[in-house]
Amino acid sequence: METIQFEKWDTYLVYEHELIERAMAVLKHNLEGLESGKYDATQLTRALDFLLEFGDKVHNKKEEDHLFPLMNQLGIPIEGGPIGVMLMEHEAERKLLARMILNVPNITNFTAERRQQFKQEGLDYLQIRAEHIWKENDVLYAMGRKIIQDDAATQLVEAFNAVDDAAYGYAAKGNYLSMVEEMESADTIRTRLVENLTTDQLHGILETLPFELTFVDAKDTVAYFNKLDKPKVFARTRSVVGRKVQKCHPEKSVDTVQKIVEGFKNKTHDKAEFWINMGDETIMIRYFPVFDDTGQYLGVCEVTQEVGWIRRLEGEQRLLDW
Repeated sequence: METIQFEKWDTYLVYEHELIERAMAVLKHNLEGLESGKYDATQLTRALDFLLEFGDKVHNKKEEDHLFPLMNQLGIPIEGGPIGVMLMEHEAERKLLARMILNVPNITNFTAERRQQFKQEGLDYLQIRAEHIWKENDVLYAMGRKIIQDDAATQLVEAFNAVDDAAYGYAAKGNYLSMVEEMESADTIRTRLVENLTTDQLHGILETLPFELTFVDAKDTVAYFNKLDKPKVFARTRSVVGRKVQKCHPEKSVDTVQKIVEGFKNKTHDKAEFWINMGDETIMIRYFPVFDDTGQYLGVCEVTQEVGWIRRLEGEQRLLDW
């Protein structure tokens, strides 16, 4: 199993938040099926166990035993400050999880009212935890980055590693990931954020992107491009959809196009990049392979962008200028 290592303390903790959020998605899915009986008791138990055993006894321990005391030493108060709020929320989370874990074996005997109560407890936990993660990622860790210097930051990472080693040994981080992946293994679990979007929202996002995007499917056929009926670096109309990508390039470029596509399909390359001058503008053209969650090749994305303005940037702009 590949060893996962971190150089920065905040990257370490944010990664763990992502694992916790994946377990939260599994818990939410099972809670939503609780009243209709469409839930997996084993999966529900594993999600709760992970959130307590990893989310609290490993992740929260790193914060409570190492990060919070260090920030307190560097001037961030506990009582009446953000750390105190985090500690109260940690306690509320662990109490809810411990109570729910004890009740899982009895769910089949619960009345409809009691099932609803159990579900609400789970939803309460998810809300607390989601807001807690946001506050840590966006507020507390940002405060920490301002005051924790290099030597102390290195010591934090070493302390976090020691917590992992004590819990699950040298391969702990890989074990955490395996636990989450096994927990998600049911076909009914959906963890992709794109499923939160409507077609109209997704279309709007793709049209808003500050570059031109074309997708060629696994059969080398153009399936999509954004900026339809709008000015583009390389003009194209609806008639290009359904055409083989080899037919959409000058004859002298076909061999290059074929080489790129074959490299992506064979997984020997993960990108191809070109840039050219058009008048006073520099055009960046990038190609990326697209795969599904199982590694199956889906096609190629072509990204075209005017980058002259990026090359001309100097200094910094930190304030909004409107």
